[in-house]
Amino acid sequence: MGNTRDIKKRMKAVGNIKRITRTMQMIATSKFARAQQASVASRPYTESLFGLVAKLSAAGVGEGNALLSQPNPDAPELTLVISAERGLCGPYNGSILRTSLRHLRANPGSKLEVVGKKGATALRFNGFSDFKHHPAFGDKPAYEDVERLANDYITRFTNGEISAVRVVYMKYISAGKQEPTVLQLLPFSTPEAAASEADTSGFTDVYEFSPDAESLLEYLLPAAVKAVLFQSFNDAIVSEHIARMVAMKAATDNAGKMGNSLKRQFNRLRQAQITTELTEIISGAAALE
Repeated sequence: MGNTRDIKKRMKAVGNIKRITRTMQMIATSKFARAQQASVASRPYTESLFGLVAKLSAAGVGEGNALLSQPNPDAPELTLVISAERGLCGPYNGSILRTSLRHLRANPGSKLEVVGKKGATALRFNGFSDFKHHPAFGDKPAYEDVERLANDYITRFTNGEISAVRVVYMKYISAGKQEPTVLQLLPFSTPEAAASEADTSGFTDVYEFSPDAESLLEYLLPAAVKAVLFQSFNDAIVSEHIARMVAMKAATDNAGKMGNSLKRQFNRLRQAQITTELTEIISGAAALE
């Protein structure tokens, strides 16, 4: 059980840990609220672009477009892994890593790029050393930074240097559900949801395009690729904050339980010491009579 001095030291250490984890939980909660607002705000724009591109593609517009087909099918694929820059976020990085490893082992020879220190460290540990490590995009990724990355992928894809671009990230569905997802960014594929909506809605929308539909699609496709990549970063940030918030709450609760357990041990040990001291006093007094 230990002596009272050791238990008091442990109680103090657990109390300090509890204060730290509670503070980290509050910070993660605050960041989550801001990141969720950014992710939810950008989603209607992304879905609208998806819908327009889906309708144009369904109408036969853009056949042979470089972003809808593979200019060089023999070129290697490129995989972008979006992981966290920091730890203490529960199973978040582990889920991303497992999904990434399954995808990379199923597609040997693909080029690899990583965002986040945790993903880079884990992939090196698993034998993937030849990859490009992007600097951190921060808790609030700027659209300009993501746009430069998307433009680089579009240029390399249209030049035939890579045959496809896939993004491994944590998709934000709701505050209670996030899923590790492998998203095909290029060649750009129209969303299944938009296609099914067009098939089951019971009516067909009629659009008049100005300029012509082909010119409009030439502008919309790069914009859609950039919007989807930006949405992926926003979803990853929100999911990371949720995971850290949940992990720190669990750590705070566990520290509280451990503190209570140590307090009970301390009280029992102190009570035993007091009982022993009283017994010795009474025994000594009885011996003097």
